[in-house]
Amino acid sequence: MGGAASSTARRGGATGLGDLPESCIAEVMLRLNPTEICGMARLSRTFRAAASGDGVWEAKLPRNYARLLAAAGAGGGDEEAAALEAEAIPKKEVYARLCRRNRLDGGTKEFWLDKAGGGTCLTIYSRALSITGIDDRRYWNYIPNDESRFRSVAYLSQVWWFEVRGEAEFCFPEGTYSLFFRVHLGRPFKRLGRRVYSAENIHGWDIKPVRFHLLTSDGQQAQYKCYLTDPGVWINHHVGDFVVKNSNEPLNIQFEMVQIDCTHTKGGLCVDSVVVRPQYLARKKGHRNYE
Repeated sequence: MGGAASSTARRGGATGLGDLPESCIAEVMLRLNPTEICGMARLSRTFRAAASGDGVWEAKLPRNYARLLAAAGAGGGDEEAAALEAEAIPKKEVYARLCRRNRLDGGTKEFWLDKAGGGTCLTIYSRALSITGIDDRRYWNYIPNDESRFRSVAYLSQVWWFEVRGEAEFCFPEGTYSLFFRVHLGRPFKRLGRRVYSAENIHGWDIKPVRFHLLTSDGQQAQYKCYLTDPGVWINHHVGDFVVKNSNEPLNIQFEMVQIDCTHTKGGLCVDSVVVRPQYLARKKGHRNYE
């Protein structure tokens, strides 16, 4: 009976959410994050139309999205051509393209937008890093690993002088970013379908701490040191934070992870990558992120 009355009321002229003007719905969506916008698009045709509007998605894009599109290969990598392409396609599609994992420098780096918050993330693969002794198989090897996005990691058997350095130059959108080294004590593998790890070569990391350092081309610095512990899990070691104030100029970042005390050897370590995330994501995941 209640349902019949409700149906009669709607036929009599009662309004619902679908009767709201599209412009009003779009104004509400400007205050939501991309995930919430996509959820609201399922409510009705009017909501779906509002959720596809260029105004809504342009507000979610980084200010330098044309540069990011060019870096992703749009317009043949030319920024002006990428900007023209960005004007010709819906901004929702531009956002979707930038949320994909876009590879750089022969596949040794990749960047993407965080789908929920729109922040820009960057990953630098171990093959793009300068690792002392990497060409000597007595010390280092690249081993296959399906827990890495790049399908292999640098594995250290044993070394006296441990030194991993790298750099990247990128047009980050304005904001505060956190940099991490993603490492794993022990050699992970699968046995009978279960994840296990070998602790055979793990040694030396409890004698002296590892030192991490971050330096940017505009003079920002951060340092951090710790003993490596917790074998068997991937850990993102937080090196430090840096601030980007100008998204139109590329920022060079240099970073290192070293333990060069030659009084003892160390080994049994996997180095996967260096990860740069917006600070809001780093806080959400925690400073010392176990994966």
